[in-house]
Parts: sequence; C-alpha cells; structure tokens
Amino acid sequence: MARSRLDERAIAFRVAKEFSDGMVINLGIGIPTLCANFIPLGREILFHSENGVIGFGEIIENPNLADPTLINAGSQPVLRRPGMAIVDQAESFAVIRGGHLDLAVLGAFQVSEQGDLANTVMPGKSIGSIGGAQDLAFCAKRVIVAMTHVDRDGRPKIVRRCTSPVTAPRCVNLIVTDIAVIAVSGEGLTLLEYAPGWSVEEIQALTEPHLRTSPTLREIELL
Repeated sequence: MARSRLDERAIAFRVAKEFSDGMVINLGIGIPTLCANFIPLGREILFHSENGVIGFGEIIENPNLADPTLINAGSQPVLRRPGMAIVDQAESFAVIRGGHLDLAVLGAFQVSEQGDLANTVMPGKSIGSIGGAQDLAFCAKRVIVAMTHVDRDGRPKIVRRCTSPVTAPRCVNLIVTDIAVIAVSGEGLTLLEYAPGWSVEEIQALTEPHLRTSPTLREIELL
C-alpha cells in the first residue's frame, strides 16, 4: 500500500474529532485555525481567540462574504454565530488565565518526549513572537499540537529535547501530525494511530524519542 501524508485540512479534521460538546477551545495560528471548519455534527463548540472573539464559526473563504473586522488569531475572516461575543483583550486573556479553556490547539516547531512545547522561535532563529502561546500552553486544561511530523529539511519535530526555546514545559497531551497521532504522558510517547500506508518502523525512523505502541493501534480514520 502506498504511503500518504495527511494534508493540513485532514490534520485539522482529525484534531476536531477530539472536540466534545460544550467545550471552550482556542485555536492557534496555522493548521489549528482550520479546525473551526470541521465541528463534529451535533456538537456545540465555543471557539475562543485571544484577540477578543468568543463563539465564532468557521473560516470564510469567499472574500465577498467576509467581514474584515471579524477575524481569528490567524487574521482569517470567520463566520458570525448566534451568541458570539466581542470582548476586549484583557477579558479574553482572563478567560485563558482563569482556567476556562477546555482545550488549546497549537502549532509547534518542536515537541519533546516529555511534552515540552517550542512554538515561538523557529530553529536557527534568534527572534520569535510569543503572542498568547505561553498563556494558552500553561493554562488550558488540555493541549493538542497539530503540525507536520518533520520540518522542511526532513528533520524530526518530535525530539528528545527541544533545541528551540521552550514556550511551556510538559504541557502537550496529544500530537496530531501528517503521519501519526501520538499521546504524551509521564511514561513517554505512545503511537495511537498511523496514516494510510505507514508502518510503525517508518514513523519511528522520523521520530527521535522511542515510541511505544498502543494495544489498540489503528489507521487514522477520516470519516
């Protein structure tokens, strides 16, 4: 069977399967913002953005239908939804720091085997932009990272120890990449799901830390 990598939309779709009814969820810049377009049927989700929008809907791709003043964290126009609230940035961060986020979905440059998150300074760069990432990583009840498994040069992004500055230590609970779904715990990393055509050995070869295999290991379902 030919190997295939999930595209960004497929990664976002898989992440969205983790959303439970009634959750308050922050979506970070990049792949995470796409999750708003894949709310599971019958589930009510409140999406939160640190720029002061709570309860927004999916990304609007038709510019003729978009309100340029209503955007998510990635500056993408989003749909208005009944009950949506616009708040100032202080109130938005009070939601985060008050522990009211059930989940934060963030991108990353690196994640360590202990769940350390590095997502503010690219490897090899000296300057980055932290934004609200540190608050989200520390304060959300659960953190999911959505990213590609390797960087543009083919180097693993899941590493034994982060070489980029750490945004927050031991905060990541689940990693969803273009080839795998991996749980993070105090015991290490556990491979839960794999992309079509990929073997455990092939995924391990692109992952620095040792991967344990879940007894319920299965192919990623995109239905």
